[in-house]
Order: sequence, then structure tokens, then C-alpha cells
Amino acid sequence: MADPEPGALQPLLPADPSTIAGYRLLGRLGAGGMGVVYLGRTESGELAAVKVTLADQADQPDFRARFRREVEAARRVVSPWAVPVTGADPDAPEPWMATAFVPGPSVGEAVSAHGPLPGRSVRILGGAVARALAAVHAAGLVHRDVKPGNVLLAVDGPRLIDFGIARTTGETALTATDMVVGTPGFLAPEQAEARADAIGPPADVFALGCLLVYATTGRPPFGAGAVDALMYRTVHDEPDLAGVPDDLLPLLVACLAKNPADRPTAEEIAGRLTEDTPGTAADWLPAPVVTTIAERSAAMLALPDIDATAPGTDPDAPAKPSRRGLLLLGAGAAVLAAGGGAFALLDRGDDSGADGKNPAPKPRNTWAIGVLADLSGPAREIGRAQERGARLAVERFNAVHKGKPFTLELKVSDDRGDRTGALAAARRLTTDPSVLAVLGPTSDYTGVAALPAFEEAGVPLLTTSAGYHLFTLRGDAGGVPNTTVLRAIPQHFMAGVYLAWSTTLLPQIRRPGVLQERTDDPYSWQYTSGVGFGFDQAGIRPHFRVVPGRATDYRSIIGEMIDAGIDAYVHNGVRSTAVLAARALKQLGFTGPRFTGQHVFGPEFLKEAGSDAEGWFVCAPVMDPVQRAADPKQKAADRKLTQDFLDAHRKRYGTAPAYYTGESFDVVGMVASWLATSAAKGPLTPKGLWEALRKQKYTGAMGGYQFRENGELSGIGTFLYGVQKGAYKYLGPAPAGPDKPKKA
Repeated sequence: MADPEPGALQPLLPADPSTIAGYRLLGRLGAGGMGVVYLGRTESGELAAVKVTLADQADQPDFRARFRREVEAARRVVSPWAVPVTGADPDAPEPWMATAFVPGPSVGEAVSAHGPLPGRSVRILGGAVARALAAVHAAGLVHRDVKPGNVLLAVDGPRLIDFGIARTTGETALTATDMVVGTPGFLAPEQAEARADAIGPPADVFALGCLLVYATTGRPPFGAGAVDALMYRTVHDEPDLAGVPDDLLPLLVACLAKNPADRPTAEEIAGRLTEDTPGTAADWLPAPVVTTIAERSAAMLALPDIDATAPGTDPDAPAKPSRRGLLLLGAGAAVLAAGGGAFALLDRGDDSGADGKNPAPKPRNTWAIGVLADLSGPAREIGRAQERGARLAVERFNAVHKGKPFTLELKVSDDRGDRTGALAAARRLTTDPSVLAVLGPTSDYTGVAALPAFEEAGVPLLTTSAGYHLFTLRGDAGGVPNTTVLRAIPQHFMAGVYLAWSTTLLPQIRRPGVLQERTDDPYSWQYTSGVGFGFDQAGIRPHFRVVPGRATDYRSIIGEMIDAGIDAYVHNGVRSTAVLAARALKQLGFTGPRFTGQHVFGPEFLKEAGSDAEGWFVCAPVMDPVQRAADPKQKAADRKLTQDFLDAHRKRYGTAPAYYTGESFDVVGMVASWLATSAAKGPLTPKGLWEALRKQKYTGAMGGYQFRENGELSGIGTFLYGVQKGAYKYLGPAPAGPDKPKKA
């Protein structure tokens, strides 16, 4: 059964309407905190994207005014390269707007799935979007959100969409003067600085430049990561244009000028990017993107008529299978539907069979815990360790309970470390009605991509290796509070704080050098922010250096840091660059201590760095169970728990466990323990499970687990290792504060 691809039509939920203002709704194209976008069809067969806003949003002050302005703005733009409005009602109880449906992927989807576009494709893309923006500006508007997700690729060329934050030139009435509008990474410096009076058509030109850099290189010109870091780089840094073709480079440099007056107009860009108008997708797009457009177009054409709902229907009568139901069942979407209503019906012990005609379903005696992990991609060693730990925990549960109160299964989904397929991999678990909770993900970015599946299904996600801060801090950042993720490790910012405090265990450190390298920009930025905070708490002023991810001349980079007087080195980056740094430090004769964090920790660093790794200190969110079992500082009862785990792993797999195995064993064991206790109290269901687990105090083979109200781990959860004779030596937990505050 095929998994839904990104951008594919999803089934309607039980609470969704079947029609809106003459549009028969066929499925969901997307959903967010503000509302839902449906695929609709008129009686004449025309397809439309129908954007419906939630009623609670519509009741907010000024909302209808903003929505009405979006409709008016979209209607004012007349261009073959902008998606037209086909209907709207801003005054409806749930305001809605319909636009012509484009079955192709967005630029963001296409580049993520298939890589950068070829030069001719980018020129046609840029010329068409520039013409659309020229029409926007001619209508007296500024789009203000030109980004990869707002440009769709159609058979006859691209289409600009979403005028949700478009404004009349110079207008600020509905925008606070200190509010940043637009998408970080694809907005102009004047937008990043919230200079509302300076935001005009040149801001769209800057965003178009960012879009074309992304389309031709696969990355935004100012990197990725935390919002404030992106804002700073947009305003102060030069764009990263490595890989931009020579014939496009002068134009994109001009588009990305810091001064709005130095940028060309949209009309000028269209003139400089003149190409033949594409006749078909095959004329201007690479084959994989053409295939995606063809598949989506075919799927839309294959949609059958939908049986109309009629008033007065007996809700208890058996429903006849409609053509819509048969279609979605054939596409695998019946499983998605079962993840909602059908699962809830089963779990609440429905008594519709009390009359004996329709016997109630028997209570389920087998439940499952899922594992969403990278089992075959770049982080497969960690993913396989997590899967082994989870499997051992499930096997232990079944051995102890022997089917009472139920049997536990493990269901595994491999996301391959690929964020483009992570959502589908997650839905293989979240749409399975037997899965109550999931261990995962292995990496930050597959987790970000997969998170909507867990939020939609209400299935708790417990992670032992993903430290991205917004998994649990979304509420603190102004979004919907986290009620989905329990993080059994510190977020990267706090890991950076503990890393800084670990350096203070060495009293001679006065001037550490901190390198932020941007291969994995969000990770390194969060670590660097935490390190800076930790050193500030210790009264230490470090020497900071930021380098692009493509940098390789670490001898020069670190030589400059040594010349600046550093007496310790902190590497906030990935393993491959830590190896380069280790070699450079050795070659330069640096004798001070060297520190790094989670993304470097593991056997591969020791193998690749060789003798240059000697003397490094690494902070990681995992413990070595062999060293823990032998640690006399641990209580005898705790050492026994660890030893029992070690014995079980050796018996099952013939080796000592890899890092992250023990933590995964504990987290799944915590879930299983709670389920066993609760099964006697009533039917099991994911509903309320996150909150119940969040309140747990659990002691396992690798230590204790307790969580804060937002799902963050309570406690340090970071451990310090030193590299000695080619191996990691466990030195103990990271300090909970600076050892000895110093004055610089």
C-alpha cells in the first residue's frame, strides 16, 4: 500500500464539510493553525484550492479585515504567472477563498526531492515570477512573502500564490511597526529590521533573488537555523552564492543588494531573464519534476464523482461504500481515516452491539510501540541502536507479563534519514490503530518533517537523540504549546550550556576559542548560543569565530584563533569538520584542551581523527552502560539494572550495546510500564498518554527520567567523556553550573 507523497491529496476527516459554496470537497491539500486548504470541484468539473479559515481565528479582532484584504489583493493581480481567485466569502462564519488549482509541486518540494534546478529552468522560473511580481507592483501592492513554498511548478510555467500578507505600497495600518513580516531566509533586510515604511517592491526583488539562489544551489543564500541568526545574517552578512551559474551571478548580486535603491525592478529582471515561454513541462523542467507533475495531474483527473450527502439519512444505518471511499481505500487513505474516528470508536468500548445484532468488537489484546528511525541512512548506527534498545524493552515486557494484560509488539518504520520521506514514514506508524506511542526520530530534521503526523494523530513521540529546540519549545516561541514530544535528552541550547560549564572543571581556562561552523547551521547556532550563555554565567569571555560549512582550511582558521590568545578550543559543528580541526590543532602544536558536543560523539570520530583525537573532551546525551555498571559511585541497585540490560543485550545480539541503545531501552520500558499499570483501569488509547507519561518519574538501566511541563527533560542529561588511548573514558555527568566563576 503506497504512502502519500508530499503534496498528495489527503482524505477528508470526519469533521470536515463535504461542500463549501458550490465546491464539492474531494480531500485535504494541507492544514495549519489558521485553517485548512481543500481540493474542491465545481459542478462543471473545474478544480480549485479552497482555503477555509477556522471559526476561532475568524472571531479574532481585525481578522476578517485582513482576510478581506488578502482576497482583494489577489483579485487585483492580473498575470498568467499568478494563481487567480475563482471565488471567496470573507464574511462567511468560516471565511473562505478559492483559487485555481495547480497540481504541480512547489519550488521547495521540487528542490528538496530532486535537487537544484538546471540553469534554463531557473531562468524561466525567474522570468515568470518577475513578471508576476511586476503585475503585483503595478497593482500598487507588495507581496512580502516570495519563497519556495509560494511558487508552484505547472506544465506551462510557474505560478505565484498566497497574498496573505500582501499590502498596498507604503501601508502599515494592520501591521505593527516592530513586527517582522515574511519568511526568514527569504526576506529583505528592511523586513528583517521591521522597517515598515521602507518595505516596498524592492523587498520582493530581494526575496526573488533568495528564491533563485535556492532554486539553483539547493540552499538559501543566508543559510538556515534560528530566526534571530537568520535575521542578523540577512542584514549584515554577504550572501553565499557559491554554485550560482556565472550567467546568473551578476543579476542575483544586484537583487540581493542591502540597499533597496540598488536593486533592479521586477520588470528589469524579467527583461534580463528573457527565455522562450515554456510550452510543456518537458520543455523547461528536469524529468523527475515532470514525472511528479504528471502523476499528480493523473491523480486529479482520475478522481470520480462523489456521492452527495442527503439530509434525513439514518446515521445508524450501514453506509454504502461511495466512490470516494473506494478511491481513498485504493490509495491507502482508509488507514489514515482509521487513525482517527475508527480507532476512537474501538477504544471507547462502543456498545452498538448491545442488541445482539451487531456484536461489539472484542477488546484488543495486542498493542504496539513504534520506532521511527534512520536504519539505512547517514545516522543508521544510532538508528539501529535505538531499534535494538526498543526491541529489548518490548521483549522484556512480554517475558515478564506473558500476555497479561496484553502482548506488546514493536513496529518499525525506516525514514532513511531523508526528510522528504519522513512524513510518510511517520504516518505508517501514526495511522496504525495499534500503535500507542513512538520512539524517534534519530535526527532533528526528519523529526521536524515528521512532527505533523504525530500532532494530527495525537500519538506521543519520545526522542533520545533529537535536540532541536522547537520540538518542545514551540509554545515558548509563540506557537501552539507542545503536547506531542517528550525529549529524553537536553535540547541543543542546554547541551551547549553544559558543554561550557564542563570546561570550567579545568581551572586554567581563561580565554576559550569557540568555533561555529555552519554545515548543520541550526545545530551549531543553538550550541553556540548555549555555550555563550554558559561562559557568561562563568564570567568568561570567549573568542568567537563563525565559518561557512564548506570551509576546509582549518589550519588558517584555527591559527587565527590561536593568535588571538585562546587557551582552549570548543568546536560547535559536525564530525567531519571536527576531524579537520583536530588535525589542524595537532599540526599547530596547540596543547590546550579541546571540547565538542553531540554531533561529533561516536566511534567514527575516533576512527577518522585517529591519534589527533587524543585529549579531546566530548559532551553527549548518552552513557556507556559498561562503564556505568562498573562505576562504584552508582548505587548497587542501579548498577544491577544496568548489568541486567547488558546481559540481555549480549544474549540477544552477542555484543555490548552501542551508544543510544540503553536510553532507548529505558524510554520504551517507561512507556510499557505505564501501559501495564493502566490497562487494568480501562481501555488503552493514545489520548492523554503524553500528559500521563510526562508526569512519570522512571528509573531505568541508564538512570532516572522526569519531564517538565513542556516535555523537556528535567535534569542535566549530559555526560562528559575524555578520549584516552583511542577510546572514550566516561568522566561523569556534566556540571549543573560553572565550577568556579572567573573574571576575564
